[in-house]
Amino acid sequence: MNLRRNPASLSGSANLMLHGENLTLMRLSLNGEELAPDAYQQTAEALTVFEVPQQQNFVLTIENTINPKANTALEGLYLSNGLFCTQCEAEGFRKITYFLDRPDVMARFTTVLEADKDSYPVLLSNGNKTGQGELPGNRHWVSWEDPFNKPSYLFALVAGRLECLEDSFTTQSGRPICLQIFVEAHDLDKCGHAMQSLKNAMRWDEEVYGREYDLDLYMIVAVSYFNMGAMENKGLNVFNTKFVLVRPDTATDADYEHVEGVIGHEYFHNWTGNRITCRDWFQLSLKEGFTVFRDQEFTGDRTSKAVKRIEDVNLLRTRQFAEDAGPLAHPVRPDAYIEINNFYTVTVYEKGAEVVRMLHTLVGPEGFRKGSDLYFSRHDGQAVTCDDFVKAMEDANRIDLSQFRRWYSQAGTPSLTITQYYDNSARTLTLTMAQSCPPTPGQTVKEALHIPVKTGLLSATDGSPLNCRLRGGDQPQQEFVLELREPMQSFVFEGLEQAPIVSVLRSFSAPVKLN
Repeated sequence: MNLRRNPASLSGSANLMLHGENLTLMRLSLNGEELAPDAYQQTAEALTVFEVPQQQNFVLTIENTINPKANTALEGLYLSNGLFCTQCEAEGFRKITYFLDRPDVMARFTTVLEADKDSYPVLLSNGNKTGQGELPGNRHWVSWEDPFNKPSYLFALVAGRLECLEDSFTTQSGRPICLQIFVEAHDLDKCGHAMQSLKNAMRWDEEVYGREYDLDLYMIVAVSYFNMGAMENKGLNVFNTKFVLVRPDTATDADYEHVEGVIGHEYFHNWTGNRITCRDWFQLSLKEGFTVFRDQEFTGDRTSKAVKRIEDVNLLRTRQFAEDAGPLAHPVRPDAYIEINNFYTVTVYEKGAEVVRMLHTLVGPEGFRKGSDLYFSRHDGQAVTCDDFVKAMEDANRIDLSQFRRWYSQAGTPSLTITQYYDNSARTLTLTMAQSCPPTPGQTVKEALHIPVKTGLLSATDGSPLNCRLRGGDQPQQEFVLELREPMQSFVFEGLEQAPIVSVLRSFSAPVKLN
């Protein structure tokens, strides 16, 4: 490892602490010189190297062994059904070697794999393939280099007997990208839809967000014994076969749609999660909430926006609202955890996506694109926070989102109570909205949220949309985004000939309960 001290560090210590679990250290050297046992200290969870250089770069060489076959936790590198595979999010890399295994430490990785040719003919890792060759004893090697900085949780390694479906994609700038899906031989005929879904996602991300793929190669590995659903490792996504393999005679329309959505989700992480990642795991919704929103919009554009929105809201109301109402209620950005793997909740993912959707509703499609463009350009290659994402939206659109940030820190599902009064003489309709939120564990006092309530008025005669003016607004409109900021707030619509039918919370514009 080539390392240097962070010049912004406030620590006065000259010691370097690396995470590591279930490792057997064989050799440790600093700038080519092997370290004596009193130059470092090992514990069950860390390796501390004393007195490393403070003002210049240095090279730390670590040799250690692991036992993937005995790795029944399936975190780090493990062996399953003859295939070596990795799962490093959130803290699995420390079970491969000693490292600064946290998301804000980003590095460029070069990986060289060596193995028996017959048992492990396919050797994969992150980035672009930079070399390969033969070795004595029927062995071979492959080298990989990822030119982009990434945190250790995005490292991946796969080795085994796999077959490949290959295709290509030409980016909007004209760059050819090689696309490969690796599966077991008997599954090769079930990969066609996944490949087309990948190309659809790549094109959609270029057209909607201006995001172009950055490596020369994009690989997907799909095996039935992968322990997670899917993982967005840079350039080498690993999937359970459930989310890749479909064939018309055995799969439903819903299966096909689900495969395309998951393929899209993991691809979209290349920018929202990989190129820009989380400062710490409390910011998990920064990458997951934004990426869920992106995959929801992708599926809506590919199928039906209305049907997709109904499906997503049903999931939110049945699962996330229940979580918000129970003993495990927590904010989109939790403030504490005991076990990091319990962080991956429907609140962090689906409610996190609703928070992003509310931003989209508040600033509109053009404003959201301006904000996301600023976010990508400002923070590319960085590990940042949910607040940084909101700040980009704020700066790009010149609005104040200070109160909106409470959505990230406050748990629970708000309730809206709406009353209406039509004044026949003044030809006005007054909507009075009151918001409240019940106490949740650790949060007995709730503050008012900034809630976008998409609203329209319909004719009581024929149900047609009505043009009217919102008091304090400019031009008459058929649809409004009312911004509820106070515990109780009134909105007055003018120029109405008769009492209208009120249509509120259109497209489920906020994750609330409506009374």
